[in-house]
Amino acid sequence: MSTRKDKFTKKDIQYMSLALNLARARHGLTGKNPSVGCVIVKHDKIISIGQTGYTGRPHAEYNAIKNAIENLKSSKMYISLEPCNHYGQTPPCTKEIIKKKISDVIYSIEDIDKKVKGKSYKILKSNNVNVKKGLLKKEITNFYKPYFFNRKNKLPFVTGKIAISKNNLIYSDGTKRITNVHSDKLTHFLRYKNDSILISYKTLNKDNPKLNCRLNGLKKFSTKRIILDNYLNTKTSSYIFNSANKKNTIIFYNKANKQRVILFKKKGIQLIRSNLTKKKYFDLKLVLKKLYKFGVRNILVEGGNDLTGSFLKKKLFNQFYLFKSRKILNKSVPFKDFNHLNYLIDNYRIKSKINKKLSKDTITFYKN
Repeated sequence: MSTRKDKFTKKDIQYMSLALNLARARHGLTGKNPSVGCVIVKHDKIISIGQTGYTGRPHAEYNAIKNAIENLKSSKMYISLEPCNHYGQTPPCTKEIIKKKISDVIYSIEDIDKKVKGKSYKILKSNNVNVKKGLLKKEITNFYKPYFFNRKNKLPFVTGKIAISKNNLIYSDGTKRITNVHSDKLTHFLRYKNDSILISYKTLNKDNPKLNCRLNGLKKFSTKRIILDNYLNTKTSSYIFNSANKKNTIIFYNKANKQRVILFKKKGIQLIRSNLTKKKYFDLKLVLKKLYKFGVRNILVEGGNDLTGSFLKKKLFNQFYLFKSRKILNKSVPFKDFNHLNYLIDNYRIKSKINKKLSKDTITFYKN
């Protein structure tokens, strides 16, 4: 492997930026696999692009090769992440690259997957493919933080979100919406970008939420609903119960009568029995571990006081959105764990916060 630092042109940067944007567009929609973007160039002209397929297959490189409008011999391929080199559900991307006689491959960073990491470089070089890496490394490494967190910790990447009024309240009788329509759209975008949403049965029974994405053109990407319900007290008249099937709803419970269990299973709901802590709460870290085994990689927690507070105290959020409106509510429920937001700053994974305005609402984003 060469020890010199690879040099890149302005055009190289442009092509890799496009590959990154292609990857960003599919973030949260590629199942267990990372979202990857790929651009193929020949004679300084883009002849094909590709993204990781929905649910993770086919890979971006395969799609770009398949979509090419001309012969790929002596072309350049730009990839946001190291291409795979092993057989899975599809042949290795390195094999397809070599087969099509692509002359140059530029990928930004190495994959964290041990089956791939660093091996593709050697395979491609040994087959006379010019290989460079490190282009837009900082920006692309930041993009893949959720994926790296998944693989390293065997846990979903957790995003928290809660909305409060100007006087720090989260609920008021007769007030359905605290934040404005712009904040609501951001909430739906977050649902679109996560494969699952987690709430408690208390929120479900009180609000009867749909927990779907209602942005135009993105409704089909509505996420899996995860409910924490100790004793299966979820209302059978709720939208979640009546729209449940084997693919879209999981409920964690501890105890319930046999008839109740049969009723929920008959509806197609996946029931996961889980022990409680001494304080009669679910072990949230254990819940996340189980969800990872079920294929959950990016989860949005839309909890109330108790659930949000528990995640904050356990320092389980990777990032957090605090929506604050200018409304002043009365006869309401205060966000009693407001002070625990300071935990996010102290958390070793949370390093900074950013304040943004959405019309009259303020969004505080705590991030890595």
